[in-house]
Amino acid sequence: MTDISPESAAAPPEQPRATEISERPGPLKRAANVWAYRELLVNLTKKDLKVRYKDSVLGFMWSLLNPILYLVIFSLVFAEILRVQIPNFGVFLLSGLLAWNFFAGGLNGGAASIVGNASLVQKVWFPREILPLAAIGSALVHFVLQFMVLAVALLVLWHEPDWSSLIALPVAMLALLLLSVSLGIALAAVNVYLRDTQHLLELALLAWFWLSAIVYNYELVAQRLGDKAWLMLLNPMIPVVTTFQRVIYNPPDCPTELDPATGHEVIVEGCSQILAPGADIWWYLRNVSFVIAGSVILLLVSLWIFGRLEDDFAEEI
Repeated sequence: MTDISPESAAAPPEQPRATEISERPGPLKRAANVWAYRELLVNLTKKDLKVRYKDSVLGFMWSLLNPILYLVIFSLVFAEILRVQIPNFGVFLLSGLLAWNFFAGGLNGGAASIVGNASLVQKVWFPREILPLAAIGSALVHFVLQFMVLAVALLVLWHEPDWSSLIALPVAMLALLLLSVSLGIALAAVNVYLRDTQHLLELALLAWFWLSAIVYNYELVAQRLGDKAWLMLLNPMIPVVTTFQRVIYNPPDCPTELDPATGHEVIVEGCSQILAPGADIWWYLRNVSFVIAGSVILLLVSLWIFGRLEDDFAEEI
């Protein structure tokens, strides 16, 4: 039997050193990952649209019928039955409602996106942020289709938007998109662990809708609040909605007359101002800019929350 000395024996393989858990990617790295998987994002958006209208005869026509029904029914109920003192009430309603539909649809879809794609999350790796982004992308497609209905309604009713303020519309859309993405990403992650999030969101959106000056005009509440009217602008949807209304609905200013008692010009009795009287387009741009800044901060917080929770998505689903 050959005696193997310690010197001649092969040295045992070097044990691998314990490696530290890699740092979670920052916002820029996450954006780069999403861009690298942009084809998957597009395909998931298409899948969401196909699933929604699977086996449907009308398909995407349902997206067009929704705003048409709102336009007809609300115009009839509010303008003819309730006698709301807002000219072309249907156009006024749709101007804010389309922005809200995109926001609510994006949040509802985003919150359920990870749980609803459990099989995909458990099988392959990809940036999980793509799932809520795909849901928001689907809502964006519906927004474009419904906006086309509003454009046709403007032509039929000969209601001209404010062309001079048109630059404010893409700014408001950017604010709306950032707000939807930031909240959608956070809700998608939280909903994996707290499934009541989806149900609470439905209630929250219902209350949020009635606080966002969509069915009623902004100035109606602002007058009652007086010096505290700025509190309304703490709701990030109000700057967005009022900007949409300012550009698309283009409300007429109430005529004024000279008050013999004070010598000042006052609004003619019986006329209700729709939006902020005397406010130029910069007032709307300023408010929307605050929403953009706040949404960027909220997006960074949402990405941090998402990064803290995403490691256990596959197990929790």
